[in-house]
Amino acid sequence: MIKKLDQYIIKTFFGPFLFIFCVLCFIFIVNLIWTQMGQIAGKGLSLLEISKLLFYMGITVIKMTLPLTILLASIMTFGEFGERYELAAMKSSGISLLRIMRPLFFTSILLSILLYFFSNNIIPDFQRKAKNMFHNITMLRPALNFTPGQFINTVPGMTIKFDKISGENGEKVSGVFIHKIANYYQDNQTVIAKNGKFMPAVDKNYLKLILYNGYIFQDENADLKARERQSDQSIKFDSLVHHFDISELLKKALEEQNITDDYQFKTYRQLSKTIEDRKKDNQETFKNLSHDLMIQQNAYIAYIDKMKVKKSLIKRPFALDSLKGNKKLEVLYSAYSNLKAVKTAYQEKEEQIIETLKYQAKIVMYQQRILSSSFTCVIFFMIGASLGSIIRKGGMGLPVIIAIVIFILFYLLNLTTENIAWKGDMNPYLATWLPNLILFPLGVWMTHKALTDSQLFDSEKYKAYLKPLINIFYRPKEHQRYQ
Repeated sequence: MIKKLDQYIIKTFFGPFLFIFCVLCFIFIVNLIWTQMGQIAGKGLSLLEISKLLFYMGITVIKMTLPLTILLASIMTFGEFGERYELAAMKSSGISLLRIMRPLFFTSILLSILLYFFSNNIIPDFQRKAKNMFHNITMLRPALNFTPGQFINTVPGMTIKFDKISGENGEKVSGVFIHKIANYYQDNQTVIAKNGKFMPAVDKNYLKLILYNGYIFQDENADLKARERQSDQSIKFDSLVHHFDISELLKKALEEQNITDDYQFKTYRQLSKTIEDRKKDNQETFKNLSHDLMIQQNAYIAYIDKMKVKKSLIKRPFALDSLKGNKKLEVLYSAYSNLKAVKTAYQEKEEQIIETLKYQAKIVMYQQRILSSSFTCVIFFMIGASLGSIIRKGGMGLPVIIAIVIFILFYLLNLTTENIAWKGDMNPYLATWLPNLILFPLGVWMTHKALTDSQLFDSEKYKAYLKPLINIFYRPKEHQRYQ
C-alpha cells in the first residue's frame, strides 16, 4: 500500500511532468513541421491528411522526449521541495534522501519499461505508416511524379507527356501533350500546347494546369454518318485552363504500402534475426570482394586458378634479376599497371564496404536504442533528483538551463559515437551504450553528493578556494585615511 508521503511525492512529480512532456512534444513536432512542410506543401493534400502524417511522424519523438522530461521534472520536483524547505522537514523527521527518492525511482523504472514496449511494439507500426505516406507524398510533384519525355498514364482517363519540366517546384512545363482516353460514349480529345504552368486549384482534389499557345484536336462521338459529314476539329487557343481529377489517385497513393522491408519497421527480436542474416550476407560479400582484389593484385594466383592443376607442377615465379633488356621493362610496366588497377578497384570496393558497414551499424544501433533509451530514463532521474536536492531551486529558471545543458551533452555524445560507428571505427553496440556508460557514473556521483549534503553549487565555497589565487593578481587598495 502506498503511503501518503509517497502519494504526495508522486503527485508533485506528475504535475510538472505532464506539463513539460506536452511542451516538449509540441516543440519537437513544430520542428518536424518546419523541416518537412516544404516537401509536402503544394501536393494537393487536405489539412486532415497533413495532420495524419504529422501524427505518424510525431509519435517517434516520444522516445527522445520522455528521458528529457524525466530529467527536467525530477530537477523541478526536488528543487521545489528544497526551496519550500519540505526536503529539510522530511530529513529532520528521520526520513533519508534515498527514502524520499524511492517512489519516484520506481516510477522512473515503470516509465522506462513502458517506453521499451512503446518503442518495440508501437513505434515500428507508426514508422511504417509515416515512411510510406511520406514516400507517396514526395512522389506527387505537385500532385504526380511527372518525368520529362515520358508518357504518364497514372491520371485516371489521361495520357500525359511533358518535354521539359522546370521551375523551383517543377511548376513550369513545355512541350505539353494531353490525350483523353475516351470510351465509346465520350469524345476523343487531344491537347497540344507550347508551354504551361501548374497553379493551385481551389479544390485540392483537382490539379490545375494553365496552357499557352496550343491546339485542341477533338473527334465528336456521333454516329458513322455524322462523322462522315464532320471531320476532326482543331481549335487554336492562346490560353486554356485544364483541371485533372486526382481525388482517387491521392486517396489510393497515400494509403499504399510500397515500402515493407525496412529495419525501422521491426521489433527487437525481428531485428536480431535481421542482424544475423546480414552478418552472413556481409561475410559472403567481403569474401567475394577480397577474392576479386587478390586476383587483380597477383596474376600468378589467377594463373593457378585458371590452370586448375597441382601447385607442385607449377614453377615458381621468375626472378626479376634473371630477365634482361626489354623483357625486364615489360614486366615492370605490367606490375605497375596491375598496381594501378588494384588501386582503382580498391577505391571502388572501399565505398561498397563503407556503405555495407554503415547500414549494418544503423540496424544494430537502432535495435540497441530500444533498450538504451529506457536505461537513459533511469539515469536521467538519478541526475535530476540529485541536482534538484542540491541546488534547491524550483521553477523554470535554473533547472531548465541545467537540464538542457545535460541533454545537449548527451545528444552530442550520441551523434559523435554514431558517426564514428558508421565509419567502422567503433563497435556499434559500444557506440549505442557509451553515452549511458559515461552518464551513469555521473548519476551515481551526483547521488552520493546529494546524500552527503554537498554544497556543490555554493558560490561562496568556490570563492574561498580561489581567494588565495585572486589575492596574488588583485589586491584591493587601502583607504586613504589608513595610508
